[in-house]
Amino acid sequence: MLCFQLTIALALAGPLLAQQHNVSPADVENGGRIYNANCFACHGQNGDLVPGVDLRRGSFRRVSSDDDLAKVILNGIPGTAMPPNRLSPQDLQAVVAFLHAMRAAPAGPAQSGDARRGEMLVEGKGGCLQCHQINGKGSHLAPDLSEEGLIRNPSFLQNALLDPQAAAQPKDRFIRAVARNGEVITGRRLNEDTDTVQIIDSHERLRSLAKAELREYAIQTQSPMPAYKDKLTAAELSDVVAYLLSLKGTGTK
Repeated sequence: MLCFQLTIALALAGPLLAQQHNVSPADVENGGRIYNANCFACHGQNGDLVPGVDLRRGSFRRVSSDDDLAKVILNGIPGTAMPPNRLSPQDLQAVVAFLHAMRAAPAGPAQSGDARRGEMLVEGKGGCLQCHQINGKGSHLAPDLSEEGLIRNPSFLQNALLDPQAAAQPKDRFIRAVARNGEVITGRRLNEDTDTVQIIDSHERLRSLAKAELREYAIQTQSPMPAYKDKLTAAELSDVVAYLLSLKGTGTK
């Protein structure tokens, strides 16, 4: 069924992709939302995290046209980490439009901060360890940052600090639930299936909740992480990004 749907979507998408010059700013914005939800984790803010692929420069291993790009987006690439994506023709056009817009946008910021000063800011003024953990120090409430330098680039980290709502990843959403006995449960979602959800609750306890035993259950769309736009100077922001980029795994800086 999935292959049939993808074939139909490609057939419908052809004439749409042939008219990319007619896309609107709303199309690009929609494409950006889809990219952030489905592509961001692997390709990154600048589209250059996958070896041999640079979305900002239009550099691909298997793509020479918008139609090729649409096929890769929809069908994925067997034997690689690139999965298929169920998108309507309109959403597909929006993603391709967004990728074109990426090529015209400026690249991420050059990095010139001081990692040592950044570490002091993270542990002090920034208060990051109240929620995050780094190399065994801090809290489990928010994602572990010990390998940020391996999986993130400067642009992503800066954007996450300035606008955490825009950079929030669906897999790191927080939940709010109310049990049948009236207990209110909040925490970060780790795994979820049809019947259960596993979380780290507000007391840093691992919990598995049976949905049938919940009176209410909702995934929070707003990130609890504060924005640092007015809390850190430009120099301090560069220092924090430099420190996070230096983190390559447990015990390293």
